[in-house]
Amino acid sequence: MCIIFFKFDPRPVSKNAYRLILAANRDEFYHRPSKAADFWGSNNEILSGLDMEEGKEGGTWLGISTRGKLAALTNYLQPRLDPDARGRGELVSHFLTTDMDSLSYLKKVSKEGHLYNGFNLIAADLSTEKGDIICYYGNRGNDKPVVLEPGTYGLSNALLDTPWKKLCFGKQLFLEAVGRSQALPKDALVAQLLDMLNNEEAQLPDPAIEDQGREYVQPFLSKYAAVCVRCSDYGTRTNTVILVDADGPATHTACDLASRPPARFTLMPGEMTVPQPGLGQPRCTVPPLTTHRGTCVYPSNQICFLASAS
Repeated sequence: MCIIFFKFDPRPVSKNAYRLILAANRDEFYHRPSKAADFWGSNNEILSGLDMEEGKEGGTWLGISTRGKLAALTNYLQPRLDPDARGRGELVSHFLTTDMDSLSYLKKVSKEGHLYNGFNLIAADLSTEKGDIICYYGNRGNDKPVVLEPGTYGLSNALLDTPWKKLCFGKQLFLEAVGRSQALPKDALVAQLLDMLNNEEAQLPDPAIEDQGREYVQPFLSKYAAVCVRCSDYGTRTNTVILVDADGPATHTACDLASRPPARFTLMPGEMTVPQPGLGQPRCTVPPLTTHRGTCVYPSNQICFLASAS
């Protein structure tokens, strides 16, 4: 039950504004093996977490590259899955490594959509010279991808901006944080977005989720109906915040709640900087997060650190 909120404005009037603000949760079974966000191999061009499930290795749910390519995926909630369908994570990985532009890539994907279980895919080309382009395609919706107009969007496990209560609630929290973005230091904005991503208030009742998920979702509805999902064997495993400045640099902050300390990366066109280490005493205003593995605390120049479970 992943969830993504994003606002983009390719030509912000203020230099203090962001061209893109994205906040996302990855929800998954805790036992499913994966790698936390890092650069692939030694080329330092593509940054993402990676699925390590047998037969689906190398797929991902969210990634960005120094070439300005960004992609994000959510599954479409459906009562029954086809066990022989192709792994959906490859859709993101293939876009990050292709030379195709976002719209052309999604047109290609739309012709192969029947090979996958339900999904939603965001693909973007971020360029200060040509202007940012963000496109969307869902294989349970229209048969053609769309180029999105600048604005604010929410995506969970239905089609883009489907008004599930959890999506509407989270989108309002996201808009409140975004509305303060120009007045806040970057660390403070990221902290507020992480706080929003960890909201566990169930938004019930929600007939839309019940109708789409049918009997499959009924036993878990009270947990699934929150922005942040917490179940005994399944839940929110990663928070990700991506900020793209008006003049180009992108900051990627990932908090992996299930495995290791998070890292912040800054991407420049054609180059990158190493993850920033955490130093000093905690000073983040977000309350620590209790997880099934430990507790998040907040070093001074990193957003959060996951302590080992006692």
